[in-house]
Amino acid sequence: MSSPAPATPRPFWHRLNTFFAFPFQLRPLAYALVLSLCSLLAQVLFFLPQVLAIALVELGILLAASRYGFRVIALGSRGIVRASDFPGELDDDWTNLPWKLFAVSLVQGFIVGGLGLLSPVLATVGLFALSFLFPATVIVLVQSCSFWQSLNPTFLWMTVRAIGWPYALLCLFLFLLSTGAQLALAMVLPAISPWLALPIFNFLLIYFSWVMASLLGYVMYQNHVELGIDLLPGAGADEHEADRRTPAQIARDADDAEVAQLVTDGDVIGALALAYETQRTAPDDLAAQRRYHRVLLLAPEKLPTLLDHARRFVPLLMRRDLASEALKVARTCAERDAAFQIDDGDTVLAFARLEWRGGDARAALAWLKGFDKRFRGHVAIPQVYELAARVLVEGLARADMAKPILAVLEARHPEAPQTQEVRWLLRDRGAPAAPLAPAA
Repeated sequence: MSSPAPATPRPFWHRLNTFFAFPFQLRPLAYALVLSLCSLLAQVLFFLPQVLAIALVELGILLAASRYGFRVIALGSRGIVRASDFPGELDDDWTNLPWKLFAVSLVQGFIVGGLGLLSPVLATVGLFALSFLFPATVIVLVQSCSFWQSLNPTFLWMTVRAIGWPYALLCLFLFLLSTGAQLALAMVLPAISPWLALPIFNFLLIYFSWVMASLLGYVMYQNHVELGIDLLPGAGADEHEADRRTPAQIARDADDAEVAQLVTDGDVIGALALAYETQRTAPDDLAAQRRYHRVLLLAPEKLPTLLDHARRFVPLLMRRDLASEALKVARTCAERDAAFQIDDGDTVLAFARLEWRGGDARAALAWLKGFDKRFRGHVAIPQVYELAARVLVEGLARADMAKPILAVLEARHPEAPQTQEVRWLLRDRGAPAAPLAPAA
C-alpha cells in the first residue's frame, strides 16, 4: 500500500549529516564490519594462489555491499531511511541490480572507446557525459530494474529534468564523496599494520558507498512526485522526531483508522469487508485479526463467522503467550453462544487456571467440566483433576465434592504427583469416598 509523505521532504543539502550517519546505524554498521573482516578469509584459501584468493573474496564482498547499497537506495526512494525499518526480505527485482549496473557501465565504456577511435575530443566529451549521467543511470535502474531503460538517453534526461538544477549539486556531492573516500584511504592505510590494510580498505569503501546510496535514495524520495515513485507506509517518518512508529505500525494505524471511519459512518458491511481482506492476507498478523474480531462483534448476524474466526484467533493468541486476551475472546463468544467450545485441551486448562487465579472458582470449574471425556487420554488429565479438587476445596469449600476426584486419581494415577497433592488437600477431611464420576 502506498502512503503519502507526512510532509514536504527537506532538500537533501539540508540533511547531509544523516547521510554520513546512515552507515553507523546498528545494522549497517554490523554488516559493514562483517563484510570488511571477510577479507581475512583469503588467508585460509591456501589451495589457491594468493592473488586469486584475494580477488575472489573481494568480489564477494563487493557484490554483497553493492546489493545492500541498492537496497538502501530503493527503500530510501520510497521514504524508508532507518535501517531498522527495512523489511527482512530483499525484493527479487533488486537482487541483480549490481550485475545490471556493471553491464550498463561496460556498454557505456565500449561507446566511449568507440568515440575515442573517432576523436580524442569526442571520447573526452563522452566520458564527461557518462560521468554526469551516472546518478541518473542508477536512479533509472533502481526505479525500473531494466538494463535497457538504464541505457536509454531519453529516460536518463527525463530523470535529470525531473530533479532539476539540484541534479548538478547532487553530482558535485557524489564527486566530493568519491574523492573523500580516496583521501581517507591515502591517509589511513599507510598508518596501519599490513594485515589490517585490506579490512580497513574495505570498510572505508563500503562506508562511502553507502553514504552515497543513502544520498541517492533520499534525492529520489525528495522528488518522488516528479519521478512517479509510490511511497511505503512510514515514508519520511524521521522528518518529525515525535513520530517513532515503524512502517508496520503506521500501516496498522492507517487500517484501524479506515475501518473505524467506516463504522462511524454506519457502513459496518464495508468495515467487515476491509477487515476481512487484511486478516485474510495476513493470518499471523495480530493487529489484523484483532481488528476483524472487533468488527464482527458489531454484526450480530455474523455470529457463525465470529465463532469460526475465534477458533483460529484464540490459538494464535495462545502461540503469542497472550492467554488473558485469548480467554477474553473465548468468554465473549461463549456469551453470544452457550455451545461455543475450545477444542484444544491445553488451552482449556490454561483458561481454567486463569479463571482460578482471577478468583472466579465457578468459571474455572466450568472450563474443567467434562474435560476427561472431551479429551480422552490427554496427558494433562491428572492436572485437571488436581485443579478441580483445589477449586472445590479452597474456592468453594466443598471438600465433599473433591473426595470422589481423589478416589479416581488413586485408582487411575496412583503415582502422579497430582494425586499426592489432592491427598494433602484433603488430609484433615476424612477418607475419600468410593469412586464416583469425577467433578472434572
